[in-house]
Amino acid sequence: MIHEGRILALDLGKRRIGLAISDELGITAQGLETLERVRVREDIAKLAQLVREKNVSLILMGNPENMSGREGRQSDYARDFADRLHAATDVDVTFWDERLTTVEAQRVLRESGISRQKRTRAVDRLAAVILLESYLDSLRV
Repeated sequence: MIHEGRILALDLGKRRIGLAISDELGITAQGLETLERVRVREDIAKLAQLVREKNVSLILMGNPENMSGREGRQSDYARDFADRLHAATDVDVTFWDERLTTVEAQRVLRESGISRQKRTRAVDRLAAVILLESYLDSLRV
């Protein structure tokens, strides 16, 4: 089953939110500029504006699970954030397993040979891209 409309993926962190968006056909994932966190209310407002501008029909958030598959301590915070984002946008929020996305993003960036400073700025965006690609791949199965 292919999803219709754009999907916005979020890699929710304490200081930054990595962002990626699909094309209209749900085939490709493209990283967007990472959102530097300010306050939850302002973060939600910026994301809601992005949802409107990009005509997003689904928001995909990483589900903070432990390696055992149990929800991590960040899960309650992520679910509260998702509820507030849904209320502000009226767009459904789906959770997707984010285990190892940041680890994979760090590995890819390290192997690319870019400086540590540039890796730090790019890791959240790449983690969101990996999360979205994983989701899009699952829709094609």
